[in-house]
Amino acid sequence: MKSSGYAAMSLVACTIPAGAMAQGADEGARDEGDSIVITATRQPLTIERVPGSVLLLDGAALEQAEGFTGAEDLADLLPGVEAAIANGTQVAFQIRGIGAVDHQALTPIAAAVYADGVFQATNVQTSALLYDLERVEVLKGPQGTLYGRNASAGAVNLISRRPDAEGANYARAGYGNFDRLDLDAALGGRIGEGAYARLATTYVRRSPVLENVAGPAEAGGETDEFGVRVSALLDRDGANLLARGHYEQDTGINTMPRNDSLDLDKHQIESVGDGIQNSDNAFYGFSVEATLPLGEWELFSLTAFEGYRQNYGFDFDGTAAPFGDPSLNANLSYARDFAQFSEEARLSRQFTGGSVLFGVAASLEDFSQRYTIWCGELDPQTLVGSCNYVGAPGRVGPTPASPAPAATLVTDIAQERLSLAAFTYNIFELAERLTLTAGMRLTHEDISGEGEGIHVFRDGVRALNDRDGLGPAKGGNVIQTTRLSGNAALSYDLGAANAYLSIANGYKSGGFNGEIANNALHYADEGLFAAETVTTIEAGLKGRGAGLRYSLAGFYSDYRDPQARIFVEFALPDGSTIVSNSLSNLDAAKSYGIEGQLGWTPVRGLDLDLGAIWNRARIRQESAIGGNAEAYDGKPLPFAPDFSANARILYKTRVSRDAELAVSANANYRSRFYLDPAGLAERSQGDVLTLASRASLTLEDPGIGLSIWGRNLTNRDYAISGYGFIGYNTFRSDPRTFGAAVSFLF
Repeated sequence: MKSSGYAAMSLVACTIPAGAMAQGADEGARDEGDSIVITATRQPLTIERVPGSVLLLDGAALEQAEGFTGAEDLADLLPGVEAAIANGTQVAFQIRGIGAVDHQALTPIAAAVYADGVFQATNVQTSALLYDLERVEVLKGPQGTLYGRNASAGAVNLISRRPDAEGANYARAGYGNFDRLDLDAALGGRIGEGAYARLATTYVRRSPVLENVAGPAEAGGETDEFGVRVSALLDRDGANLLARGHYEQDTGINTMPRNDSLDLDKHQIESVGDGIQNSDNAFYGFSVEATLPLGEWELFSLTAFEGYRQNYGFDFDGTAAPFGDPSLNANLSYARDFAQFSEEARLSRQFTGGSVLFGVAASLEDFSQRYTIWCGELDPQTLVGSCNYVGAPGRVGPTPASPAPAATLVTDIAQERLSLAAFTYNIFELAERLTLTAGMRLTHEDISGEGEGIHVFRDGVRALNDRDGLGPAKGGNVIQTTRLSGNAALSYDLGAANAYLSIANGYKSGGFNGEIANNALHYADEGLFAAETVTTIEAGLKGRGAGLRYSLAGFYSDYRDPQARIFVEFALPDGSTIVSNSLSNLDAAKSYGIEGQLGWTPVRGLDLDLGAIWNRARIRQESAIGGNAEAYDGKPLPFAPDFSANARILYKTRVSRDAELAVSANANYRSRFYLDPAGLAERSQGDVLTLASRASLTLEDPGIGLSIWGRNLTNRDYAISGYGFIGYNTFRSDPRTFGAAVSFLF
């Protein structure tokens, strides 16, 4: 993970109010004496005085996370937060067991990700943005008031460094095993009266980390990523204007998955290599943020554009010859384009005894995708593979358009989404020690989609899919929905601590399946997945004193219509079966548990942090789905370990007047978790313990830093996501990685 990492604050596990980041994410956290004050609510409040749960990683914590490769690595620092890395690169966060694990970019994410206040609407955008970060804030529980749709599990906010007079300039070069090369730099400062600018850039290159025992080494994944962010700030007379632009490029190769039928050693895969494709991914965006005082009120506006172009793919079956038959080989590719325009405006006022906020938001998204699956080597002109994809004949239907065998499947889909919202978020002191926080949001969505699924015969003839003879796989549909969401909390000041009781709800949008369109039902109401809702009740206590920082919370979440990828077998023309899957809705689920964070500074320079959560997240299924209800009822939600914990230690000491030594270590533990809602032991990952460490020496004069780091020091090989196809396939974790870097601070 890329971060400037040169902030002075230490890692903090703490709480701030739900939705706080959306009210002023860029104002940040500051240390006032023994308390950390969050000004993200436009009302400076100590962490102990506000209701709701969040984890905060500041600059120093991110600095110690050197060697991270993507957003998924954040989960190693955050108890109760899991990351499913679908297709090897697409990150879907799970918070307290809530959130669909899915590899389709069309699928909404339950833990909304925001980058500098701008919503990242799909699960493919996150990892590219992790450089020159100032901090990361993760809110737990539904965030329906200020975040609106697709924050039913919580929200993750990535906040980059703002331009300022101090600059925090640096250049860093690092090298590690697997020929890893890291280059990072940032330059900024004052450029005029009340005007500041900043330029940050990053580059990382890495050779394959998994060993391919059956073909080209590059099937083990190659990393080649570049990013640049430019920002400019004008701050005069209490008003400010901040403009940001970014561009990231990924031209590496996705790692191939591993089929569960294989007997391989740790960190090995088996691929003949015909599914290997160079990625051609570009992510870009621009935003303008303005703050204007209007007497006793303050007006805030954020106007943004986000977009990407993505082309990538991999070996789908995860083995050189499924069941010993090379003709069962399957490869896939995605070609995607996405654009999003958004605007949010907020009017707020602080007064003695509270604050009020009113806001409106609007966004327009345009998404298109071509999904291709084939066997062997693909002819880019005819889209015919060198062998026939085993699933293609089953989509031909009762009247074949050609006597030749069906060879390839292609699905095109386009979707537009208009979202409008109005919301209010308020804090009132009801009595000297009693505070009420209450908010509400009304959201309207209009989603339209259309597409078609075709099969390509070996002679090049193309025809619409018609599996089961239910009609050609071509059509469209419209989803219109209006939702009311909100939150309410009471908090009581106990002096050295604060107690709170809250209730909040949120929802995640329904939509269209981006997988293979089998027949006309794919675009009918029966083929869509519905919205899910979450209502959470939470009670907590938190405080600090005598070098201790602590928080303890208990929660209960009522999860309705959980979105989940359901795997169902269907018959092929030769009488065999293949697994087909689509996003659907389960009946309900419950998630409840207790969690706590403890921070201790026993002596100056030594920070210890411990976080843990016990979370029981179980499906409640009465209606038949995918064959029967019993297959899912009582099963754990995916990526929801019953217990997880994180321990961190950071020690800093002066070895001379101008030299500082820092040593840190991080341990993360997860009990067994399941990769999909079927809850099968063979589709689960056993207990995982990972360790990371870093040591650095900073010479303040002349401003040079030296560091060494290591990740996954236990060399654990574990699944980071999975899917059913021919057998079961999993993407694997990175092996042990380590490296060293030199930094220049100026």
